[in-house]
Amino acid sequence: MPAAALPRQVEAVRRFNRFYTRRIGVLHDRFLRSPFSLAEARIVYELAHHERTSAAALSRELGLDPGYLSRILRRFRRRGLVRRAAAEDDARRSLLWLTEKGQDAFAALNAAQGAEIAAMLGRLSPEQRGRLIEAMGTIEALLRAEPEPRVPYILRPPQPGDLGWVVQRHGALYAQEYGWDGRFEALVAEIVARFVRRFDPRVERCWIAEREGENVGCVFCVRHSRRVAQLRLLLVEPHARGLGIGGRLVDECIAFARRAGYRKMMLWTNDVLHAARRLYQRAGFRLVHEEPHQSFGRLLVGQTWELAL
Repeated sequence: MPAAALPRQVEAVRRFNRFYTRRIGVLHDRFLRSPFSLAEARIVYELAHHERTSAAALSRELGLDPGYLSRILRRFRRRGLVRRAAAEDDARRSLLWLTEKGQDAFAALNAAQGAEIAAMLGRLSPEQRGRLIEAMGTIEALLRAEPEPRVPYILRPPQPGDLGWVVQRHGALYAQEYGWDGRFEALVAEIVARFVRRFDPRVERCWIAEREGENVGCVFCVRHSRRVAQLRLLLVEPHARGLGIGGRLVDECIAFARRAGYRKMMLWTNDVLHAARRLYQRAGFRLVHEEPHQSFGRLLVGQTWELAL
């Protein structure tokens, strides 16, 4: 390379950096007009992409000074965004994860960033968008020292449109896998509508599992009575099964019900849903009642399961 070329190329990279950091708003004190700085938002993002992780692992992944990261995590714990507990296999090691409040904060950040990028891309033609994505891929491939760790999924609260997805996917999947008719989709629509109309965030919750920008699962914890929570509408898309999503959704539901002060959790299912029943058994639920019924165009055996909290 001619000696004179390198300074020009260095300046070209610096010019691009100045342009792009202005373009995506990272020079402001608050990232996307949120309560977070860019570094804080990145930490929230990484925590959302881990079921459990440690401060040491976060420091390595983000390239942050451990002391600086520790101060941010302390602030997050004071704000109720992060919970910390000793690892079961090693009490000397602490694990971190987002609380419900932290998951809500991540969902807001994720939605704001998605809207910002969509608006930027929306000003370009389809051809220009393709060229931009290809160029970004080239930059990433050339500068990445090692492959970025692939995280299988995140859990987050529902965003606009997600509850309609819950109804549609239940109707489509149960028709495809079990031959259930439209009356099941109608039942799911009623459950979702009741959840929205009567929603009490202190004792009720919905989680959406998302993988690479696509919804792949869901579950609801709703109030059955003052002391009893009900797990409803557990679903995992076929192509996302085997990643532990179903078990994680059930575990989140149970943990939330305990924190909300319920004494028991119950659910109603059918004996043909073998994979879901295995998840419930693994989580400690026990079968307390079953009886045959004809619903959704099929002869089924309904089952009630319970778990003491």
